Amino acid sequence: MTAAFGRRRRAARDFLSVNATFVSKLAAAAAAIGLLASAPGASAQSAVGAQDPLNLPEQFNMLTNPDPNVRRATAVVNGHVITGTDLDHRVALLVDASQNEISAEEMARVRAQVLRNLIDETLQIQAAEAEEIEIDRAEINQTYNRLAAQNNRRVEEMDAYLLSIGSSPVSLKRQIEGELAWQRLLRRKVAMFVNVSAEEVNELMERLNASKGTDEYWVWEIFLSATPQNAAAVEANAQKIVEQLRQGGSFVAYARQFSEASTAAVGGDLGWIHLPQLKDPQLETVVGQMQPGQLVGPIQISGGYWIVFLREKRQVLTADPRDAMLSLKQIQVSFDPTAGDAANEAKLQNFISGVQSMRGCGSADEVAASLNANVVTNDQIRARALPEQLQNIVLGLQIGEVTPPFGSVQEGVRVLMLCGRDDPQSESGPNFDELMAQIEDERVNKAAQRYLRDLRNDAYIEYN
Repeated sequence: MTAAFGRRRRAARDFLSVNATFVSKLAAAAAAIGLLASAPGASAQSAVGAQDPLNLPEQFNMLTNPDPNVRRATAVVNGHVITGTDLDHRVALLVDASQNEISAEEMARVRAQVLRNLIDETLQIQAAEAEEIEIDRAEINQTYNRLAAQNNRRVEEMDAYLLSIGSSPVSLKRQIEGELAWQRLLRRKVAMFVNVSAEEVNELMERLNASKGTDEYWVWEIFLSATPQNAAAVEANAQKIVEQLRQGGSFVAYARQFSEASTAAVGGDLGWIHLPQLKDPQLETVVGQMQPGQLVGPIQISGGYWIVFLREKRQVLTADPRDAMLSLKQIQVSFDPTAGDAANEAKLQNFISGVQSMRGCGSADEVAASLNANVVTNDQIRARALPEQLQNIVLGLQIGEVTPPFGSVQEGVRVLMLCGRDDPQSESGPNFDELMAQIEDERVNKAAQRYLRDLRNDAYIEYN
């Protein structure tokens, strides 16, 4: 684990506000996210692959069916029954998010993993209840309703959508309950015992200030824990996840269902990190060489395997030009599909000439009217919100200049005119309290993984 992973814990605490990324996929709006990453590793040297402490023979004969997933479809966890319907509904969320057909072999692996996740979720809820931590149904419903609203759906529409994909509102609400209960339990049982000294925070701040002007990275992660005994199986599982992601699967959905990092609650979003926060030369090298949109993994780290997706990068403590707030006018002309090619070509050339004759934003409306073109004005649009192909073009314009025409006769041809630009201020970076919270959250996450392992070891689990 690394201090960078602190952002993931804080992100998990903000589950109520940002959890919509997952449901956005359920609402068919997260197609652009196909990334993975996992919890950080403090050392490139992993316990995975160490000498087998059980001294097992290399060759042996299995006396019974070696594939328990065939007959262990459901489970009873400390008396709580996980039914086949529970499993089907949760798997349906992932299948819908994958955006591509899942083979029968892959489906068996997915179901086995989702069942393990349901078992962990049940253990977390039971542990919270043992500490008299109860998540009020009204709070769960409020979160569910908020997710529906953030995805432009009424509650009834969200219910119908989940049912249409073979899942249910009950299944999603159960997942919300588990995440809220676990985070609340960790704050009570773990976070209060974590201490971070001022010297540690000041040292990290000095390292960040020394790296001003270098790159920082917006990272998404999935982490799968592994032991020497199951390392090969976990690595194979991670490879399968990466394959699904490369075929268009939703990173958010896979992170929520498979990742064992706290960022699973927010779809694996680790947030903006600085390479020194990784505290691992191997990981610094890997992330530092990645390009936006690149998926890498699985990477063997301390305690398991990490899958990382780089959403974006920018310079540390330096203003990003793409954060500039722009005032734009879009001038568009449409064409008659029934007109001949010659007529449309003449109209296009007339539009291009007319645009070139404009003298600043003050003349745009008048000239556009003479060209039978439409004008749409937006005074509050961030440069990074534009299509990537247009960002550098628009940021290179002076006030009153226009982009080259783009589009087609079929869809319409348009230009963008820059009428104003407010450049961002230089970033001050995280303050003392924010960095302290990151380090605290990192240590909480380490303790949380140990806590969950203890719950598994103490649990009574029957498979059906």
